[in-house]
Order: sequence, then structure tokens, then C-alpha cells
Amino acid sequence: MPRKIFVWSAHPRSGSLSDALADAYVAGAEEGGADVRVQKLSAMEFDSDFAGYTGERVPLEPDLQAWQDNIARADHLFFVHPYWWGAMPGRAKAVLDRALVPGFAFKYHDEGLGWDRLLTGRTADAMITSDTPPWYDTLKNRKPGRRVMKNQVLGFCGIEVKKIVQIGPVKTAKSEKIESWIERATRMGRDAAG
Repeated sequence: MPRKIFVWSAHPRSGSLSDALADAYVAGAEEGGADVRVQKLSAMEFDSDFAGYTGERVPLEPDLQAWQDNIARADHLFFVHPYWWGAMPGRAKAVLDRALVPGFAFKYHDEGLGWDRLLTGRTADAMITSDTPPWYDTLKNRKPGRRVMKNQVLGFCGIEVKKIVQIGPVKTAKSEKIESWIERATRMGRDAAG
């Protein structure tokens, strides 16, 4: 049975490097025999206004419901996004706020500080594009974008992270370097399918 993979390009602009990396990951995963679904933030329509969790389930717009359905169906996830001001773009974060909700992604215990991770049994890869050199981000900032994705997003929901890769600096990258990143995404997709 083919592995079910969900790929999300979390860049608000169509045609971005994130989109190219997502497309490469899809190509590798499909080459490896995976059943792949894709969503691109640039094509998603939803209200990004979020006032916090109130305990009531708020109906999701069709694109956010499809995003949740794609995660629920998947064995493996791949998220790719740019690194803006130390985090993913605000509109991408709004997807997490609106769709990784209690009852779907996690459930707090009635007593104490514990919670149940409702998305266990899944694995994930992620790629983060940045103008900050990854070595500098690691030494100076202690890699906050990678830590948040691994521990406070995916891990919090029970998803086992296989690989998080930060690439850059994008701003000064020559075409050969960009092509090497695209080839890396293809290899990651192929490996995920296996």
C-alpha cells in the first residue's frame, strides 16, 4: 500500500521558492510510489483573523477543512515555508491557529497541564528557506524556526519529525545553489515515500 503524504507550501505568494521545493518533494515522493496530496497557501482562501480558542468548535472554511482532512489522511507530512522575522509568515501561522485546534490536533486534560497528542502515528519533514545563513541562525539565535516547528507545532500534536532543513541564504544564492536545494527536496520526497 503506497504511503500517503501531504505536502503544504506555506508561502503566501504563488511561484515562490517554497512552491518549487514543494513541487520537487512531490515529484520525488510520487517517483517513490507515494500517494500525494498538495495544498499551497497562496491558493487557500480563509479568514486569518483569530481571537483564540473559546471551547466552541468554529466551522472551518473549505480550504482549512481540506487542510485538516489532508493531515488526517496522511502518514507523512512535508511543510515548506520562508523564515520571516524568526518565524513562518503570518498567514501560514494563521492556518495553524485556525486548523490545528483542540479536538483535532490535541486535547488538554481536564486536570493539570497535560494533553493528548491526537496526531500520533504520523511523521514529518520540513524545509525552511531564509536569507539568514543557517549556520548563523544556529549559533546566534539557536535555530528558533526549526525548534518551534519540531517541538511546539509538530511534536506538540504527536507528529514525529524526521528531518527539518533550513536552507539559505536565498537572497545571494546562485542558480546552481537553488538547483541543489531543489534536488535535495526531490531526494527527501523519494526517501519519505520508501
